[in-house]
Amino acid sequence: MTGRSYSTIAGRVARVREKMAEAAIKAGRRPEEITLVGVTKTQPAEAVRRLIEAGVTEIGENRVQELLKKEPFLADLPHKTHLIGHLQRNKAKYLPGHVDMVQSVDSEKTVQALAAAFKHAAVPLNVLIEVNIGEEANKSGVDQAGIEALADCIAQTPQLRLRGLMAIPPFVAGEAVRPYFAQMRQLFVDIKRKKMDNGTVNILSMGMSSDYEIAIQEGATMVRVGTELFGPRG
Repeated sequence: MTGRSYSTIAGRVARVREKMAEAAIKAGRRPEEITLVGVTKTQPAEAVRRLIEAGVTEIGENRVQELLKKEPFLADLPHKTHLIGHLQRNKAKYLPGHVDMVQSVDSEKTVQALAAAFKHAAVPLNVLIEVNIGEEANKSGVDQAGIEALADCIAQTPQLRLRGLMAIPPFVAGEAVRPYFAQMRQLFVDIKRKKMDNGTVNILSMGMSSDYEIAIQEGATMVRVGTELFGPRG
């Protein structure tokens, strides 16, 4: 790490990948098992371009409008786009051709909206079930008891392909977040076991700038990092 600058996006990307690798090795895992998604909400398109050029080829947006606004400025760069924020169902029709994954599927109504939007798509849309692991009233996501029914609904929808689970745990300091990640890991193992005919269920998306190292130690296969990649707001 000597001599490396962390004041640039490329430098911060390198540092985040180092920390991801350290966390994976600590947990007896291979670093290449974990995918880094750069959270680009509120970032200008030029900054997102620099992120992609630095090797972060999977990006996550929270709002459909913002995703659509930036996409033309990124089209010449190889990347995949994830919708990671809550989906307003009336916006689903704008997504075909612009997203590779929706990580925030939280109800059968959302499934129906996406199925209608992707009715004529050449390939199914990859989706994750968002779990409200902390059972917080102000957060979207299905509760633990509803995961299996929602997974069955997705499995019966040919326009969608279930890839796994996603969660945003309660905002707590340090090690206090670990039990939530451990719960998510067990839920992920359970849903994989129940979907034995579906080998595509292989993504556990959890962990953000403040806690992605703990998430990796607890089994995350995908982390969503924003602030550590772009730096704090001025």
